[in-house]
Amino acid sequence: MERLWGLFQRAQQLSPRSSQTVYQRVEGPRKGHLEEEEEDGEEGAETLAHFCPMELRGPEPLGSRPRQPNLIPWAAAGRRAAPYLVLTALLIFTGAFLLGYVAFRGSCQACGDSVLVVSEDVNYEPDLDFHQGRLYWSDLQAMFLQFLGEGRLEDTISLRERVAGSAGMAALTQDIRAALSRQKLDHVWTDTHYVGLQFPDPAHPNTLHWVDEAGKVGEQLPLEDPDVYCPYSAIGNVTGELVYAHYGRPEDLQDLRARGVDPVGRLLLVRVGVISFAQKVTNAQDFGAQGVLIYPEPADFSQDPPKPSLSSQQAVYGHVHLGTGDPYTPGFPSFNQTQFPPVASSGLPSIPAQPISADIASRLLRKLKGPVAPQEWQGSLLGSPYHLGPGPRLRLVVNNHRTSTPINNIFGCIEGRSEPDHYVVIGAQRDAWGPGAAKSAVGTAILLELVRTFSSMVSNGFRPRRSLLFISWDGGDFGSVGSTEWLEGYLSVLHLKAVVYVSLDNAVLGDDKFHAKTSPLLTSLIESVLKQVDSPNHSGQTLYEQVVFTNPSWDAEVIRPLPMDSSAYSFTAFVGVPAVEFSFMEDDQAYPFLHTKEDTYENLHKVLQGRLPAVAQAVAQLAGQLLIRLSHDRLLPLDFGRYGDVVLRHIGNLNEFSGDLKARGLTLQWVYSARGDYIRAAEKLRQEIYSSEERDERLTRMYNVRIMRVEFYFLSQYVSPADSPFRHIFMGRGDHTLGALLDHLRLLRSNSSGTPGATSSTGFQESRFRRQLALLTWTLQGAANALSGDVWNIDNNF
Repeated sequence: MERLWGLFQRAQQLSPRSSQTVYQRVEGPRKGHLEEEEEDGEEGAETLAHFCPMELRGPEPLGSRPRQPNLIPWAAAGRRAAPYLVLTALLIFTGAFLLGYVAFRGSCQACGDSVLVVSEDVNYEPDLDFHQGRLYWSDLQAMFLQFLGEGRLEDTISLRERVAGSAGMAALTQDIRAALSRQKLDHVWTDTHYVGLQFPDPAHPNTLHWVDEAGKVGEQLPLEDPDVYCPYSAIGNVTGELVYAHYGRPEDLQDLRARGVDPVGRLLLVRVGVISFAQKVTNAQDFGAQGVLIYPEPADFSQDPPKPSLSSQQAVYGHVHLGTGDPYTPGFPSFNQTQFPPVASSGLPSIPAQPISADIASRLLRKLKGPVAPQEWQGSLLGSPYHLGPGPRLRLVVNNHRTSTPINNIFGCIEGRSEPDHYVVIGAQRDAWGPGAAKSAVGTAILLELVRTFSSMVSNGFRPRRSLLFISWDGGDFGSVGSTEWLEGYLSVLHLKAVVYVSLDNAVLGDDKFHAKTSPLLTSLIESVLKQVDSPNHSGQTLYEQVVFTNPSWDAEVIRPLPMDSSAYSFTAFVGVPAVEFSFMEDDQAYPFLHTKEDTYENLHKVLQGRLPAVAQAVAQLAGQLLIRLSHDRLLPLDFGRYGDVVLRHIGNLNEFSGDLKARGLTLQWVYSARGDYIRAAEKLRQEIYSSEERDERLTRMYNVRIMRVEFYFLSQYVSPADSPFRHIFMGRGDHTLGALLDHLRLLRSNSSGTPGATSSTGFQESRFRRQLALLTWTLQGAANALSGDVWNIDNNF
């Protein structure tokens, strides 16, 4: 025993001094982080001595005392020390567990309760230097606002001619590219597409004539501006009686028919607004009309005397292709006009359409007889009520011609550091029919200011985690042609690499209301950023506070669905990339000069009563802070659980028909099960992220890939992109969508004669319903399975 004890003493003398790691919580600006300190073995020994009240003595020299008496005290001391040793071990284990838990909670700052909210004091990357320290969210925000404030956005607005394919647009394209090249960007380039655009024929202008009862063409109604037309209208001439059809919505045309006025074979007079020109013409065609005349109703615009109003001699421009991109190469990119055989989009109308002014509409309305229009259909052009018609016969002649036109998209890129192959995209339409101050000039100016601001940030040490892609689109006024052709050209790449698209089109149309047309994935992030941006016209309030002051349900006040005439629509409905388009609007009134020759900087400035710079600055701040979060947050701040709420809301509409379906032996149970699987998959992913190690780059990237592809999961994989390009089951168009399923279910309760072109075969069809239900259910189930991750992790109850 003495020999063993001697060996133990020698081992202690020869062993190096031990050290231990101590984690200390740091107060102040780095509160919530843990730092390591090294302490030497003596300090560690003192610490351990407090946990062990027993004193251990070594043996005395050999021969000083007999062996046997030494063994008994040693064994007794060991027995007395055993409970203390057990207690010490438990205390050390408990302390280590609590310390590890606190350290993890401090590190997972990107998680929070919902995994998606980033705290304001998050530090992003330790190798970035701003004010000689780490970059926190507050640092990035301050840096962004500082550099953004150094410019004058109104000086960036170009008033140059900007019609696609014009000489003025060619010069503007060179200016924009030169402006991007002057900034600190990693790449600047241009894509050229050869697209089919439709223009009026100067030698054969479009015309409108009265026709007498004998069929003889009479007096011509003057179309004040021969340059105002509807691109992609059918070419030719039609003759028919005139009927007033309000906004030309399906419900308007059904109401018209219910009042004994049949649209079949007639010309429809409809008002600008509520739905797009393309939707108006498509609806008229579906109900058997011969042609469409579209006019601006003064009652739909602001009547405030200090604000300017649209001239009564001014017509409004608008394309009528129910789709996006070049309608003569649907589904294919127009990089070379000879690459593909000519094919027409199914969204091209077969009937002609023409815009007319309020003055011409007034002359037509005075001639209408028949039933008085409903009160909500009335306007302010006549001193007497509007009638539905029919009225005198008219002859409409449309002679537009198609021209192959080169258009140019301009790109600038700041490469990301950690995930350069993931792109956060922001774009603005550059072209416009007419001056285009509100339509494209302001958005382009905001885009250039954001490029300048982020370039300055890069020069001062900022480098985003993901790549930032700035794009100036061409051909937007013809139906987002430039953006759609680019998406078609790089479809196989972009659905894997594009994270989010932010549109700056139509950004400033007023200053009373703020709307965000967006994918549900971005709703939570928009709410967070709205709380960081000051209101441009309510001093001392953020945009969020301005919104909730009038409506506590902020999302009901702000969030709107993506319209087809937005460049953001194709990103989501065609490619499966979440997108958003911001707009400041007048209070319940449309901006009167959009798509007219009166869309000038002066008129926009008058409508906003001098607040244009402040409102544009607010849009720039909102878009910029959104870009920072999307490009620099370690975990993508996309609310992937939000689609569970979207499905639940739509299921409420489906439940209305459950009794009718049950009577036919049909059920919606498959949809309910798929929705439940999606909710469980989203919650499972949330828990995985919450319990993971934040600094594990492999895990972070894996989670980000799953999150960024959620939108893509809702593109139906069971329909052809060439036949149904907008495959999104919630926002797309076609029989595979939830909207089409609901419309079909409504036939269970409607009289088939109330539908356009009704026959016995156009009522509810069980075989069609089963196919629609399968397309919807399996797309939703596929989204749930994809969100679950690896196939061995899928746990559904389908």
